Amino acid sequence: AFSHVYSLFLGITHTVGSLSQKAERDVLMQDFYVVESIFFPSEGSNLTPAHHHGDFRFKTYAPIAFRYFRELFGIRPDDYLYSLCNDPLIELSNPGASGSIFYVTSDDEFIIKTVQHKEAEFLQKLLPGYFMNLNQNKRTLLPKFYGLYCVQAGGKNIRIVVMNNLLPCSVPMHLKYDLKGSTCKRRASPKEREKRVPTFKDLDFIQDMPEGIQLEPDNYNALSKTIQRDCLLLQSFKIMDYSLLVGIHNVDQACRERAGVVEGGGSEGAVTPDHRRPQAQKALYSTAMESIQGEAKGKGALETEDQWGGIPARNSKGERILVYIGIIDILQSYRFIKKIEHSWKALVHDGDTVSVHRPGFYAERFQRFMCNTVFKKARKFIKLQLFQRGIVHPKMTIQSSVTHSHVDPKTFVHLPNTNEDIFESC
Repeated sequence: AFSHVYSLFLGITHTVGSLSQKAERDVLMQDFYVVESIFFPSEGSNLTPAHHHGDFRFKTYAPIAFRYFRELFGIRPDDYLYSLCNDPLIELSNPGASGSIFYVTSDDEFIIKTVQHKEAEFLQKLLPGYFMNLNQNKRTLLPKFYGLYCVQAGGKNIRIVVMNNLLPCSVPMHLKYDLKGSTCKRRASPKEREKRVPTFKDLDFIQDMPEGIQLEPDNYNALSKTIQRDCLLLQSFKIMDYSLLVGIHNVDQACRERAGVVEGGGSEGAVTPDHRRPQAQKALYSTAMESIQGEAKGKGALETEDQWGGIPARNSKGERILVYIGIIDILQSYRFIKKIEHSWKALVHDGDTVSVHRPGFYAERFQRFMCNTVFKKARKFIKLQLFQRGIVHPKMTIQSSVTHSHVDPKTFVHLPNTNEDIFESC
């Protein structure tokens, strides 16, 4: 557990408070490289309060730049402080091999991740390019970084980054995947599978969901463009070994589980969704649906303002699902050690299937896997189903096939246009 969490709260409260005293101005190039440091003696000083947790030093990286990012995503200073410092943090289990510890704020808003020195250093180097990219396009699946801090105490440096929360706790995930587009040994370990909701990998996805996740065409196109744009950016920074984190909330399964609990007075091992609608997230463009959408197309505000925030989709059984996604682990640069790792793996396995690869190849393979294997346009799949059942001729449109058949159109898979539609029968 993070033993210096109080020091973190004290440091963030001080740095955000002192920032609010400074006048707003444009971000300058030198702002990305500033590191502010302040000492917190336990007896207090003319700048810091007294406390009972031992002397410590608190460092804030690029405070003006991160203030700009928070403002860009509509996060007010008081909301930021309230989320991070008002209630205890909740520790999350980490499926990755990085050794990082993850926490989520009790209001579900932010993820706090411990990072190594190299990762913190790399993030600071990325900031100018990250700033330019966000100014051009706020809709991205890349992590949204809201702050980078370091607590120095007892001879240790604890570095943490504050990011957007991809998988809200208030919406239970029935399936989780960490996908890289690689098939070499990309299967969840036996230990991981013992968890209540394991994080599966690429080979598991291919086995479990061979038809992929069926998206409505507009959402598929928007998602594909977003992945393509993000991959180009990652490639330009020579970043690789990142993953797409995919969380799936099965709406129909949740309805069945809820009905089972009501009828049976309790269901062993059932995932019971929170009946209250989640609060709207404070951070703009931070939900999966917001991250992939282009400009509003005049369909009304339901899609962008829906508080569940997942992308409506179908699985191969035709069940309604909400998909939560984001690109994670981008603080990896293609350094010499990675080149060595790839060369060694390539001797043992097929060099094109290992997860560590040159950035250009990695980006292309990642994009191809996500847009061809993981996500698919739903209409083609539905038409194939109808054809296989002898209801539709391959050249007929779905609408005409339903109209001219003697089958009730309600029996067909219905494609939701808004997230509201997802919940109408629950």
